[in-house]
Amino acid sequence: MLVAMPVAAAEPDAAISCNDVVTDNHAFYSGPRASDVYDKHFSASHQVPELGTHVPQGLARWSKWNGSDDLLLVSSYAPDGGRAHLIGIDARTGAHVGSAAIDASHVGGVAIFERQGWAFVQGDKANTVRRYALDRLRQAIANSTYLAEDGDAQSVSGGASFLAAEEPGDTLWTGKFLEDSRGEMFSYRVADNGALTKTGGPWQVPKKTQGLMVTKDLFVYSTSYGRANRSNLYVVKRDANAADLDKARLYCFRAPSMSEGLALYDAHVYVAYESGAAYYRKDPKNKPRNIIEHLHRAPVSALADLLPN
Repeated sequence: MLVAMPVAAAEPDAAISCNDVVTDNHAFYSGPRASDVYDKHFSASHQVPELGTHVPQGLARWSKWNGSDDLLLVSSYAPDGGRAHLIGIDARTGAHVGSAAIDASHVGGVAIFERQGWAFVQGDKANTVRRYALDRLRQAIANSTYLAEDGDAQSVSGGASFLAAEEPGDTLWTGKFLEDSRGEMFSYRVADNGALTKTGGPWQVPKKTQGLMVTKDLFVYSTSYGRANRSNLYVVKRDANAADLDKARLYCFRAPSMSEGLALYDAHVYVAYESGAAYYRKDPKNKPRNIIEHLHRAPVSALADLLPN
């Protein structure tokens, strides 16, 4: 989240109906169930490291990061204002392979571009992104050392609360979290030197968007706000109407509280939650509705099947 959690409604957009049906009390995660749809399609995956000191935010995939193994990369901020971390999780085994320390930021989004050789992370200002060369990031993760950004942070339209890479290709998607209204996202071409050039937008995004996953056919949004409130996942058909949510072909359903970044890996969408962080669990009178310490995952094809005809 962008600020400390108040008690604020995290209801779906008033113009969009989100499936909230719950028919029993059994869930594979702690706390009350979110919806039958979520529990039918998602399951628990890898443990998120460093929850005692950092708060998970963004999520990205890095194929063959060390030449052979795939990585799930979690961006996490330090609540005490210390250095943020880019946490590497082996995508197959779930092992924590190391963490790169970077300059303090909320790090709400992270995106990897394997062909161009760059990682992008939200900067210390809401409308900036930092870039990191993958060869240097690889060493910093493997050795759990500090990594400075390459060059100056770049400004983007609409903000960088969440980021997503569209691959194969060269498109970075960026957007801003807004609590009370729909936000906007934009697309940027990533050059071989890491420079960004705006190529499209705005696309409308739901209120309280925290994470984004992009495929050639879909936009998937993670939205949340408030420890006691359920999150929402929006599956949107990527077509000529996708820029206007009132016209888009979409499906929304409730998810556990405090959802954050999304990533695509091995034909599954992965979602990270910040609710498992000690920062949010330490107050016994204000604990999250659901305390989730693992990534959750679901087949992308199953989510696409939820779209109305």
